[in-house]
Amino acid sequence: MSDSIEGTVAAATGLQNWAMMQEKDNLLLRKVLDGQANTILSLVNSVPSTPQLATSGMVGTLLHVTA
Repeated sequence: MSDSIEGTVAAATGLQNWAMMQEKDNLLLRKVLDGQANTILSLVNSVPSTPQLATSGMVGTLLHVTA
């Protein structure tokens, strides 16, 4: 009977170690995803909300239409 108890204890210890490693991996993944989200958010926020149109020069200031 002591073999079954030792096996059960070894299995429980192994599962605890596995759960701890998974928790560390999940924490690292969350940090990476949060960093990527912050980078994307800063890129999106850096784009002006309204496009700047040309007000002088030859390109984009005059429209010539022939029907």
